[in-house]
Amino acid sequence: MNAKEVVIAFLKATESNDFFKASEWLSEDFECYWPQSSELIIGRVNFALINTNYPANGTWKYHINSIVCEGNQVVSDVNVTDGSVCARAITFHTVESELITRQTEFWPENYEAPEWRKQWVRIVK
Repeated sequence: MNAKEVVIAFLKATESNDFFKASEWLSEDFECYWPQSSELIIGRVNFALINTNYPANGTWKYHINSIVCEGNQVVSDVNVTDGSVCARAITFHTVESELITRQTEFWPENYEAPEWRKQWVRIVK
């Protein structure tokens, strides 16, 4: 499998909400960095546990907006919802030996557009 196929398989596996199964696409020494909170998840087991224990309002559903790949570097843009929370994850993946070894993941939050920009933009929902 190439790097893009590995990331797609991982994302498809997360749709089951069985994060231990999804973590099989991660290396044992996997690292996931969340820059906005300065947290580093180390290891596939910690990945599975943090996602399994996340206080969700139902099962998570995923929609892949886009995936871009160059060599072993893959960037995914994914919408995520549990029916209550609607979020977007932009993730930079590094793939080696058909496993994801590193992710840097951004969870940007929506905000109201500033009034001063209104004359130059159109709001898209």
